[in-house]
Amino acid sequence: MLAHNRYFGPDSQQKDIAVKLYETAAKLPLICPHGHVDPNLFADPNYSFGTPVDLLLIPDHYIFRMLYSQGIKLEELGIPRKDGGPVETDHRKIWQTFANHFYLFRGTPTGMWLAHEFEEVFGVKEKLHGQTAQAIYDQIADCLKTPEMQPRRMFERFNIEVLCTTDAATDTLDIHKTIRASGWKGNIRPTFRPDAVVNLGTEGWRENINRLSAVSGIAVNDYPDYIQALEQRRAYFKSMGAAATDHAVLAPYTERLSKDETRSIFYSALRGEVLPDDAQRFSGHMLIEMARMSCEDGLVMQLHPGSLRNHNPAIFANFGRDMGADIPVATEYTHNLKALLDEYGRDPRLTLVLFTLDETTYTRELAPLAGHYPAVKLGPPWWFHDSWNGMARFFDQVMETAGLYNTAGFNDDTRAFPSIPARHDIWRRASANWLAGLVVRGMIDMDDAQEMIVDLAYRLAKNVYKL
Repeated sequence: MLAHNRYFGPDSQQKDIAVKLYETAAKLPLICPHGHVDPNLFADPNYSFGTPVDLLLIPDHYIFRMLYSQGIKLEELGIPRKDGGPVETDHRKIWQTFANHFYLFRGTPTGMWLAHEFEEVFGVKEKLHGQTAQAIYDQIADCLKTPEMQPRRMFERFNIEVLCTTDAATDTLDIHKTIRASGWKGNIRPTFRPDAVVNLGTEGWRENINRLSAVSGIAVNDYPDYIQALEQRRAYFKSMGAAATDHAVLAPYTERLSKDETRSIFYSALRGEVLPDDAQRFSGHMLIEMARMSCEDGLVMQLHPGSLRNHNPAIFANFGRDMGADIPVATEYTHNLKALLDEYGRDPRLTLVLFTLDETTYTRELAPLAGHYPAVKLGPPWWFHDSWNGMARFFDQVMETAGLYNTAGFNDDTRAFPSIPARHDIWRRASANWLAGLVVRGMIDMDDAQEMIVDLAYRLAKNVYKL
């Protein structure tokens, strides 16, 4: 059974205050401004998640990367191969393997999320292990057959006010159109993700440019055409309710190139002859261009640097990208972002939400940048740091310099739809615990804390993303 006061610190005075603050935030609607939930879930009112393995294990790299680290092959977990090669298809057997190794998740964010999901979403009261595996599989499978487990019903039960998906710049957004046309009132919005057409080293970049031409109706034969096509797509996304763009880069490098340089590099890329240094410079230039476009169209700009993607070449070759083999690298912001901030850091029309996988930058770079530039806001702890301890470090290292109101609240950043309430719940508990510590120390009073917990749980994300 989940304890009501779980995760709060051992000091009884602080714990009592944290519980009161948490109760203020616990029932607030969920604002989900950034994530990777598949919008197809909401297009069909009778959508079925399939088996417990289909829902909880196969799509979730947080789970199968841990199992892989202990020598369990992805084929044994039913993860589809790119070449269509054989994988385990007996989902009860896969679930048994998962249950036998569930102890691996003790003390991890994934273990905390799953404990919440099992009890609060599926009504499972027993611990998952080898002996309880099949009974729990049956219980979850039976739940998934009920109308309450259809995604639209779950969206409403989770009290989600708005959920933003992440969509390629070349996406037609037909699924979003279907959701709108259905008459269902759930607020599902797209997010413009242009990485596949902006990062020149992306596999299949030339084919992506052809798709950009097709969906925009603008033949992309040179750099001005390219910019026009991107602006057209952004306008279309905004017409479909998009509030933000999202950009993933290894390093947040920015550089303003001349017109001649941009045209030359882009033309070389079209011919398949671009050099690695030119590709990086072009991506840096395009981040500045995206900031310029955000000033003009009002879309919030999110920047997610610092992940060396597909670090394991065998996993990438056999299973593709986003399969748990992305590894953080050291990241620098002060020099890398200067060209962008020189042009737009003072512009009141720009909101630039920065994320990091390098916690050493919190106090040294990110908090001072956000505490100075009007355009900059700090996103919450992300990916490897979306954890109880990661949140505590974020509060301790960022808030004194940046201030609470230069941060962007919380986003769940998940593909695993049923985990959304669990992720928000941990953030709300971590926020309450931090604020309670400030109250105990006399740094803020209880009235301030009551305002701040609502901001952290709800208002900051709603306001920063203009939702």
